[in-house]
Amino acid sequence: MIQPAPWWWKLRARLGYVVARRMLRWPALVKQPAVWRWMEGQFSRMANLGDTVAQSFYGHLLLYRGSGMGARQEGRRLLQLAAQAGDGKAAYQLGLLCLQQSPERAVDAAQAADWWLKAVAAGHPLAARKLADLYREGGPGLAADAELARQMDQRAAESGL
Repeated sequence: MIQPAPWWWKLRARLGYVVARRMLRWPALVKQPAVWRWMEGQFSRMANLGDTVAQSFYGHLLLYRGSGMGARQEGRRLLQLAAQAGDGKAAYQLGLLCLQQSPERAVDAAQAADWWLKAVAAGHPLAARKLADLYREGGPGLAADAELARQMDQRAAESGL
């Protein structure tokens, strides 16, 4: 059985994460390879401790700025963890990824709809618009449904879109 981290390790991880996030404001620091590796370590440590915000942030970072397929897969895994914990931005991003053809995954509109439903439930306004469009047009694995499209249009309008 894995022992939970002592409180001081969690505090150290939180402080390092906050410092690393603030360091992003200084491009000269971010361009330094040693500093960037340290910052990535702080993001990774906080994400591995189960912090949803850190999982979402580091997942996006790895997905779009990571080098290699392994980094992108880890980014997707972290986004899935964050989305399952209720992060709307991560769920929205996973819905977009489900509609992109990739070497390891086929386009899956039904899975995209599931992720976007989670994003809508978390309050992501653009997810409702995308979901309405998906229901209106249908897609691989998802039949068109005008009634669900109308409901999502109404939700998007309520959120200001």
